[in-house]
Amino acid sequence: MKKHYDNIVKWPRGKLDFSAGCVVMGVLNVTPDSFSDGGQFFDFERAVKRGMQMAVEGVAVIDVGGESTRPGSTSVSDEEQIERVVPAIKALCEKINVPISIDTCKYEVAKAAFEAGAGMLNDITALSDERIAELAAKHNVPVVLMHMQGTPATMQVEPKYEDVVSEVKEYLVGRAKRAEDFGIARNMIFIDPGIGFGKTLEHNLLLLKNISKFIGTDYRVLAGTSRKSFIGKLTGREKPSERVFGTAATVALCAAAGVSIVRVHDVAEMVDVVKVSNKLK
Repeated sequence: MKKHYDNIVKWPRGKLDFSAGCVVMGVLNVTPDSFSDGGQFFDFERAVKRGMQMAVEGVAVIDVGGESTRPGSTSVSDEEQIERVVPAIKALCEKINVPISIDTCKYEVAKAAFEAGAGMLNDITALSDERIAELAAKHNVPVVLMHMQGTPATMQVEPKYEDVVSEVKEYLVGRAKRAEDFGIARNMIFIDPGIGFGKTLEHNLLLLKNISKFIGTDYRVLAGTSRKSFIGKLTGREKPSERVFGTAATVALCAAAGVSIVRVHDVAEMVDVVKVSNKLK
């Protein structure tokens, strides 16, 4: 089947090259309460230093977020998010030549981030706010549309599906087509099954085992498995920082299957995993 997207995606503020296969998105949480790093990069200087380090390690895009979306988390005001992310985005845009993504579902935050230099949008609500869809189309930026059952505060209470793979895929294809209706080009749309967002261990495993079905939609796929609790359950590793090898297994699987982007915390290690997986694919 002929794909509707090219190996190289270019837009005014960036470029992603998929000619070798999967690429790595690095997570930069400018928050005091991230599940993965406990606020390690909440400090501005540490955040910028980490972003620069990721660039050296071979990251393709850096995803900056100012609001934790871990299970049970509560919303952070637009003003607070903007105060957290804008200085880091501005500094990184000045220091490195790597596209910066803003991880938000809030219109004002996305607007401020784009004005600061961000060139990609990662929205866990898949453009539920029409204003963000219009904003992304206006700025001609790539968008990541994620599936989530419920909200971060409620998503892990009792997630239920009749057929998790079919339901998540149908939802994402519908949201992707809606994004196209707003004027966002198909090759700029990435769908994300939302591993860990309103899913049980079994749901997560089914989604990963069937990741090829999402790739078969002819939209690019992003997968975010890094350090997540389902890996802890499988390995017995309670600390997220100890789940590097478990994460590597999922990254290798995703890259070999044809996923376009893997979103990770441990950039250097996962860049190596992706390089090998791409060659073996």
